[in-house]
Amino acid sequence: MKNTLLGSIYLALASSIWGGMYVVVKVVVDVIPPLELVWMRYLVAIVVLFIIGLIKRQSWKIYRRDFLLIALIGIVGNTISIVTQEYGTMLSSAQMGAIITSSTPAFMVIFARFILKERLNMKKGISVCLATIGVFLIVGNGNIDMSSQLGGISLLVAALTWALMSVLIKRVPSSYSPLVVTTYSILVALVILTPFVLKGLNEISMAQLSHPTIWSGLLYLGIVSTACAFILWNRGLQLLNASSGGLFFFFQPLVGTFLGWLLLGEKIGGTFWIGSLLILIGVLLVIREKE
Repeated sequence: MKNTLLGSIYLALASSIWGGMYVVVKVVVDVIPPLELVWMRYLVAIVVLFIIGLIKRQSWKIYRRDFLLIALIGIVGNTISIVTQEYGTMLSSAQMGAIITSSTPAFMVIFARFILKERLNMKKGISVCLATIGVFLIVGNGNIDMSSQLGGISLLVAALTWALMSVLIKRVPSSYSPLVVTTYSILVALVILTPFVLKGLNEISMAQLSHPTIWSGLLYLGIVSTACAFILWNRGLQLLNASSGGLFFFFQPLVGTFLGWLLLGEKIGGTFWIGSLLILIGVLLVIREKE
C-alpha cells in the first residue's frame, strides 16, 4: 500500500506540473519554434540533472544490454512524443489538446496488456471510463475548434508514443534510479534533435530571448516540467503497474483548466467540478485497488 500511495503522489505531481505547462508553452512558442523549444528545454534539463547527479554522487553506469531499451525510451517518448506535442499545442486549441491527450491512459492499458501482459480487470476499465468522461466534461465548456486537423494528428501521435514510452519504462530494471533513466533518455533525444535545430537556433532573436517572460518560461520548462516532472513520472511508474499509473495522466487537463480559470480568467462551468469529481473517483479506485 505504501508503494501504491507514493507512486500515486509522484504521478499526480508530474501530471499536475504538465497541466500548468501548456500556458507557458503557448507563450514561449510565439518566440521559439516548437523543435527548437524542445531542444532548449532539454539542454536546460540535462544541466540540472547532471548537477543533481553530482550532488547525490550518482553512478551513471548502465549495462550494454539495457542501453538499447533506454535509448528507445528517449526516441519514442522524449523525442517523437514531446516534439509532436509541442507542434500539436501550437496548431490546435488547448481544449482539443486536452481531449486527444486524454486518450493516453487508454493506450497505456492496451500497450501494458500486450507488452507487459498486465491483466485488465473491471475496476481498471471503470476507472478509465470515469476519468475519460470527466475530461470531456471539463473541456466541453467552450467552443472546440476541430478544424486544426494537423494539430490533432500531432497530438494523437504524441498520446500514442507517450503511452508506449510509459509502458517501456516498466521494462527497465528497477536497479536503475529514475534520475539515470531520465538523464540518458533526454540525452538521446538531445543528440537526435541537434542536427535539426542548428539552423533554427541561429534565426531566434536574442533580444526576444532576453525578455524575462521568455527566459523564465524556458527555465520553468527545462527545470520543473522536464527534469523534475520526468523523474517523478518515471519513479511513479516504477511503483505502480502501467495500466493503473496511466490514470494519473488525467490530472493534466484538470489542472490546466483550473489554472486557466485562476490565472487567465478563462470561464469554467459547473461541468468542470463534475468532471473533476469523476477523475478523482477514477484515480481513487486505482489507489485503493492494492489495499
